[in-house]
Amino acid sequence: MSSIFLFFCSQREMLCGYLFYIFLALEVNALHATSRTEDFGFGIACPLGYFPCGNFTKCLPQLLHCNGIDDCGNQADEDNCGDNSGWSQQLDAIYDKRMSRYASQLETDECLIDSVPTECLCRGLELDCDDAGLHIVPSVSSNVTMMSLKGNLLKKLVANGFKKYQDLKYLYLQNNNISFVSGHAFRGLYNLTKLYLSHNKITFLKPCVFEDLHKLEWLIIENNTIKCVSSLTFYGLNSLILLVLMNNSLAQLPDKRLCQHMPRLNWLDFEGNHIHNLRNVTFISCSSLTVLVLRRNKISSLNENSFSALQRLAELDLANNKIESLPPHLFKDLKELSQLNLSYNPIQKIQAGQFDYLIKLNSLSLEGIEITNIQRRMFRPLRDLSHIYFKKFQYCGYAPHVRSCKPNTDGISSFENLLASIIQRIFVWVVSAVTCFGNIFVICMRPYIRSENKLHALSIMSLCCADCLMGIYLFVIGAFDLKYRGEYNKHAQLWMDSIHCQLVGSLAVLSTEVSVLLLTYLTLEKYICIVYPFRFLKPGKYRTISILVLIWIIGFVVAFIPLSNKDFFQNYYGTNGVCFPLHSEQPESTGGQIYSVIIFLGVNLIAFIIIVFSYGSMFYSVHQTAITAMEIRNHVKKEMTLAKRFFFIVFTDALCWIPIFILKLLSLLHVEIPGSITSWVVIFILPINSALNPLLYTLTTRPFKEMINQVWQDYKQRRSSGSKSSQKMYGPSFIWVEMWPTEDTSPELTKPAPYTDSSEG
Repeated sequence: MSSIFLFFCSQREMLCGYLFYIFLALEVNALHATSRTEDFGFGIACPLGYFPCGNFTKCLPQLLHCNGIDDCGNQADEDNCGDNSGWSQQLDAIYDKRMSRYASQLETDECLIDSVPTECLCRGLELDCDDAGLHIVPSVSSNVTMMSLKGNLLKKLVANGFKKYQDLKYLYLQNNNISFVSGHAFRGLYNLTKLYLSHNKITFLKPCVFEDLHKLEWLIIENNTIKCVSSLTFYGLNSLILLVLMNNSLAQLPDKRLCQHMPRLNWLDFEGNHIHNLRNVTFISCSSLTVLVLRRNKISSLNENSFSALQRLAELDLANNKIESLPPHLFKDLKELSQLNLSYNPIQKIQAGQFDYLIKLNSLSLEGIEITNIQRRMFRPLRDLSHIYFKKFQYCGYAPHVRSCKPNTDGISSFENLLASIIQRIFVWVVSAVTCFGNIFVICMRPYIRSENKLHALSIMSLCCADCLMGIYLFVIGAFDLKYRGEYNKHAQLWMDSIHCQLVGSLAVLSTEVSVLLLTYLTLEKYICIVYPFRFLKPGKYRTISILVLIWIIGFVVAFIPLSNKDFFQNYYGTNGVCFPLHSEQPESTGGQIYSVIIFLGVNLIAFIIIVFSYGSMFYSVHQTAITAMEIRNHVKKEMTLAKRFFFIVFTDALCWIPIFILKLLSLLHVEIPGSITSWVVIFILPINSALNPLLYTLTTRPFKEMINQVWQDYKQRRSSGSKSSQKMYGPSFIWVEMWPTEDTSPELTKPAPYTDSSEG
């Protein structure tokens, strides 16, 4: 077909552009026909959700097609994976390639133009004056057929400036400073087929400015500042096929018929303007239009008849607008539509029969849209659909008959597994076991160590209970990962909407918030004891218990309040497979996002600042009291030993929370954060704190080490003596009598007693 095209062009140059358009469309349609035939093999019948491996009598599930791996063994599952439904993006590349072949047959090095400026190059009848520093259009002989003036200093196009160049076919005026275009600037260019005015400063085009360009096929006016156009702007463009007005400042389209004077217009591009609405009459005369691009505008609503006249339309791009709803019968007349892009619009709801009329649709883009009422009924009528794009990979389960569905993963989960990475699947069990065992061991051990400060030990046990909840949370996530192993996509949406996901997410938030509040309380307690040692501000039994109960109540409220109002918080815990509400993947300001910011970037950040300030003050206080009496120095020394231990505890918390603060800040700045980052934070970073706390609280403290050493020495002594009953074994009833003096709590106390803690003895 290419050779036929080139042969015909060599005979009839003026029809090349339009015929190329027709041949290209035919080749793309042939490509789709071939791809659809190959998709379904040689009469192989596969069950729903499965697709054949070419001529093999083998079917593979949707998730194994177009995943970059040869699962069929003959590459059939990786063939025809490119989305060629919309051919507009390939038009320039293919056209340039074919035109270069055609030009190579005609080109000559001999200059056939007279009066060529020294700054320009000439070859045959083509004049190249790119980046020549020209301020005006050069004057050369009238036989020139191509004039390129890109990258010069032209500021205006005067009347009759090109009138004598009636043989001119290609005119390139990109990247100048053109701000004024006379109403007769292009007079006399009767044979011009392509005109480029891109990257200039044009703000207005006068009516009938192109009236002599009867053979013009391509008009490219992108990246200017044009604010309005009318149907008369394009008067005379009877042969125009392609009109590109992208990245201008158009606020609205004409009230009258836009294509009234462009009967052959096939491709219309208004991307990157400021268009707010579409009137029913605008496209009523564009019956030949096959590609309409309206992405990156400010369109907020559509009428049912907005596209009713575009019965030949093959590609419609409405991405990145402000469309909140779609009329039920918006696409009823678009029977030839093969590609539809609605991505990144704030669409609240999609009707179940919204796409019923699009019987020839091959590609559907719904990226960035939260489809709350998604169901299989929406996509079942689209039998020719080969590519579909969603916001969430779990939506692919509602379009099992579509061979290529993207995305395949959200970085946390995949088609097959709740936890996409094998490292995550192993690590979730390891951290869960270490966290639960370590904290339960500390909880069980504390009652058998006689502490001088039982209230402080109670606080530590409370903190261990909170940390243990994190281990339980990870255990539940690991269990559901095992349950859905290999078929997670079938259950993904149901899992994230389920009460189990809501409860396990609440458990994780309860653990993190109680842990943060308890650490803040413990830090303030230490701060008071070290900075104000003579004021007897240490809390008593009832105050300590009241504070601990209050902290747990606050934790429960923070964790479970998002379950009370689903309209405001939406699916707060169900934004990902691990049910943890970081919301870093949702930059939009929903109720859940706002609440997440308040908790993680408000409450937790304030607590972190308080902890840092308190430890700074403690170190300063110790430095100031270093020259005081020996007794006070001994007292402060003991307190400082405890403070150092808690400093390392808080330091590990900082390492865990700083990444979360950064994620929340980036999400507020609308920075796109990959889901894999969230999974690393939730599975790897956040639980590390809960797993390390038992080690810092008990297993590395002096009393525990001395007790272990005593048990070991006793064990060796019994073995050496051979007597099984010579020494009493230390078991669960072992009571450790600490070697520090007991605290005197009498009212007559005149100096600070050594305040100690079981974490250090």
